[in-house]
Amino acid sequence: MDIKRRVTLELRNRKPGEVKDLVLDNFSHDGKIGGLSLEFENLEYLSMVAINLVSLANLPKFPQLRKVELSDNPLSGGLEVLAERTPSLIQLNLSGNKIKDINTLQPLKKLPNLKSLDPFKCDVTILMSYRRSVFALLPQLTYLDGYDAEDKEAPDSDPEEEDKEELDEDVIDEEDEDEDVDGEDEEEDEAEEEEDDGVEDEKDEDDDGKEDEEEEVPQHGEKRK
Repeated sequence: MDIKRRVTLELRNRKPGEVKDLVLDNFSHDGKIGGLSLEFENLEYLSMVAINLVSLANLPKFPQLRKVELSDNPLSGGLEVLAERTPSLIQLNLSGNKIKDINTLQPLKKLPNLKSLDPFKCDVTILMSYRRSVFALLPQLTYLDGYDAEDKEAPDSDPEEEDKEELDEDVIDEEDEDEDVDGEDEEEDEAEEEEDDGVEDEKDEDDDGKEDEEEEVPQHGEKRK
């Protein structure tokens, strides 16, 4: 199937600007990207797994693209295209490609948001000090082949979702703090009201006492009873 026809089918009567996820997996074609354009301006996830892809040269610039799946293709380089045209990229899967040298990954240094890289089953992974070298080359990475620099496995959620969860937790904490402050303010207001009520009660009692004394004091010319 022609890749342009596949893209048309995946649109499913949507306009390109409405598409956020696009899956073009598992079919054979001429090895080049086609059918994609700048009209996919809101694209966030692109998957082109096992489509005999040999070049990324025709990839348009996607400023919102965050996750790219390119596993099981014969790609051997050309990653500078991703560095130039996917500036928001967070997660990249290159497993099962033909990447043999650490320097092939060097263009990815230009992707400051890249947190997860997966070249699993590429020849580069059998080089000595592979993991240490990649983490040194790409210090912005958190996970390489699903593990961090201390060999701790990545959680099931992707790095972007983790960031969202952390943001949600921060928002919840701020809301809790606001509620606590509001609660303390209410308690202080109640305490002040009770104190004011007590002062008024004491004042009323003093006034009543003075009135009683005035009643008991005899008028001029009268005798005390």
